[in-house]
Amino acid sequence: MKILITGSSKGIGFAASKYFLDKGFEVIGIDLLPSSINDLNYKHYICDIKKYDDLPEINDIDYLFNNAGLQNSESDIQNNLVGTMNVTKKYAFQKSIKSILFNASASSSTGFEFEEYVASKAGLVGYMKTVACKVAKNGVTCNSLSLGGVLTDSNNPVMNDPKLWKEIMDVTPLKKWASLDEVCEWVYFLLVINKSMSGQDVLVDNGEKDLNCTFIWPN
Repeated sequence: MKILITGSSKGIGFAASKYFLDKGFEVIGIDLLPSSINDLNYKHYICDIKKYDDLPEINDIDYLFNNAGLQNSESDIQNNLVGTMNVTKKYAFQKSIKSILFNASASSSTGFEFEEYVASKAGLVGYMKTVACKVAKNGVTCNSLSLGGVLTDSNNPVMNDPKLWKEIMDVTPLKKWASLDEVCEWVYFLLVINKSMSGQDVLVDNGEKDLNCTFIWPN
């Protein structure tokens, strides 16, 4: 089985790449940065998903994890939404495709985060539903995963600040954030195990949205 993962050099994409390799998959990664993964079943492409013509020719993909994303940059919408649309148009409609997953965000529902980031992720959820309709006739599932807080280096500004971390935990009912291992299990479930759910946005936020819509970040 072959899976394509964008944003594979660090964070969720890196963890997912290693997770699927451990499961015996052939993994293809796309990122602006090089990868430190050294595995015979891993192939890495350095390219910019914002530029459709830069995307490499990759055939016979079984699973697509649209993970690449920027946060609070000048290119959130161009990368997270337009870039992901480029990847989807390039790879998602191959005859071999079995399932597609978009990495959205809990902020696409709450609106509590950086403005362009929220807009890019909300757009992804809407685009996911369009893609799900197109591929359903081929028996392909297509969903999005909207994560709340995840224990990644990109969240160090709040994770390493005791005051801000306490504020976050005060409004998080389960008093935790998702680990990368847990996120990978969700990705695997939605892509590989799930056969009957499609066109759905799955919210995994430790209960934060329904009780306390808030966003905490350093000033």
